[in-house]
Amino acid sequence: MSSARPDPVTRFYPTGGIALAVHEWASHGDGVPLVFAHATGFHGRVFDAIIARFPDHPAYAIDLRGHGQSRAGPIDDWRIVARDVGEFLAQAGLSGAVGIGHSMGAHTLLQVAADAPGRFARLVLFDPVILAPEYYAAAETAFTADNPHPAIRRKRDFASAEAMMERFRARDPYDLFDVRVFEDYCRHGLVPAASGEGIELACTPEVEASVYASSRSNGAILEAARAVEIPVLVVRARQTNLTDFKSSPTWPELARILPQGTDLHRPDMTHFHPFQDPADAARIIAGFIED
Repeated sequence: MSSARPDPVTRFYPTGGIALAVHEWASHGDGVPLVFAHATGFHGRVFDAIIARFPDHPAYAIDLRGHGQSRAGPIDDWRIVARDVGEFLAQAGLSGAVGIGHSMGAHTLLQVAADAPGRFARLVLFDPVILAPEYYAAAETAFTADNPHPAIRRKRDFASAEAMMERFRARDPYDLFDVRVFEDYCRHGLVPAASGEGIELACTPEVEASVYASSRSNGAILEAARAVEIPVLVVRARQTNLTDFKSSPTWPELARILPQGTDLHRPDMTHFHPFQDPADAARIIAGFIED
């Protein structure tokens, strides 16, 4: 697998009232298409270091609604994000792809696989935000407009990508990230500020907070999982508690309810596994594609 690949072309697909940005790499071979979906607060280009290792596969890295170049407001239902992805796949004419998702992106791809059979032939889900049944049966989140999720307090304005790197490089959890992934996150995670001066986070604090606050919005995801009749690899990191962003949020029994589910427990990794060790994540993906 190579470590270099040309920059992608970014295309925009009309989905659910927004323009969904998808970064697309052409293939040098005849490999199956790879479709990547990222975690909350990030964007599609955090997968560059992994995609570089698959030159024989066309690759598509989505900026999910409200993230990266997919400009949108706060999110109150995760199923809207899945509908965006399903509409993109239909417009692009993609079928039989391998979906690779991380965190909220992994939740999204599993829902898409249930909604649109045939679009995916396999899924690799790194620490999907899919929790135990009792989580979805509980009362709605305490976060409201008057009491928003703490992510809303994130610093949004930066003088440059380099200034963002300098601020976060030594901070938890960014100090865990592979150097290239961290720099890609910063370089591609900023847009011109709405004020017209300087640059700011592409995923605004309001959007990021809304995603966390609506994490119980798709309680049907467990029923959807039971309907996904393709091989699915669930890669779980170490699990401590829900207040720790480095802890796995994934229900340990998830793979058991998937008709063709496989569980890979990696307690040596945190929730940021694809960012910590993109080479290891690529090895896992390659092994599952070739299985």
